Amino acid sequence: MNKTSVKARLAMIQAFANFMDNGSQSATVMFYEGVQPTSPAIAADSNNALVTLVFPEPCIKETTVTYVEFHPTDTATVIKTGTATWARIFNGVGEVAADLTVGTDITLANTNLALGGTLSITSIKLRP
Repeated sequence: MNKTSVKARLAMIQAFANFMDNGSQSATVMFYEGVQPTSPAIAADSNNALVTLVFPEPCIKETTVTYVEFHPTDTATVIKTGTATWARIFNGVGEVAADLTVGTDITLANTNLALGGTLSITSIKLRP
């Protein structure tokens, strides 16, 4: 489905926004080193986790006909030194919402994260 109507895209984006704010916890994004799983359905290796960032509630700042924009995350402390190669976004229930490849889907000012350093994200826009 490579060509969808504006109304269909907006409906998908609004459903995604509702999915993200579902649950009593805040949505999060975790950055990992190593090989990204081939599907969001495959569990991530927790030994490769570098840092977890928390979104405010609600996590969605804006929905438009072409993207969903998240509010900025908190600033979190890196728990392991490594090179961030991918990230996984979880909703407020802890369900996987999306996997992102660093450098393609998401850009970091510095992908080399050091133990005890900090990281935050000022802007994430997801496009269907």
